[in-house]
Amino acid sequence: MLERINEISGVRLCADGYLDDFWPNFREIDDVLWKLERIQSFREAAVPSWVATMEEDWERSLKLIDHDPVAGCRAEGFVRRRVRVVEQPVTPYLRWEMHVLALRDPAAEQVRVLDAREVADLEVRRRLPELVVLGTSVMYEVTYDAEGTHSGARRIDDRDVIAACRGELDKLYTAAEDFRSYYEREIAPLPAPSLTG
Repeated sequence: MLERINEISGVRLCADGYLDDFWPNFREIDDVLWKLERIQSFREAAVPSWVATMEEDWERSLKLIDHDPVAGCRAEGFVRRRVRVVEQPVTPYLRWEMHVLALRDPAAEQVRVLDAREVADLEVRRRLPELVVLGTSVMYEVTYDAEGTHSGARRIDDRDVIAACRGELDKLYTAAEDFRSYYEREIAPLPAPSLTG
């Protein structure tokens, strides 16, 4: 089902429309919040620590990450799970994102990492989607433009589709590696990323 999400009918939302739709549904979440991340590079022009990374000031970026109030936030009343698919070599964006995730309280979000080779059989026709699933009733295929800037989403309300995707996400999550062990082995030892080559 995950590989066929683009074929499922949904309501198209612009970036602001997505946020307007997301927050009321987020407040009503009735089960696990799932996130599937597949794109390897995004543009986060409004995030100071990512801007510092783009300016190749890695030390400042890490300091800004360390002082990010979101890093310590905890989930209230429900579980958050993220499956992060990673390709090799790891992009500068992903290296930055992994540092952000490493500073988060593990109780805030349960993160696992999956090598892209593990999902190759699901990506024969296209890459897996970027998904946010709010419990059992609402799912968003989050969209980005060619440069990786958030452009909106498609809201999918079909509960059978959502249930099937939740089951597949659970399988991917179970097959994936614990974030902390991946981070310590693959990310922490790397030098500061360079965006200019």
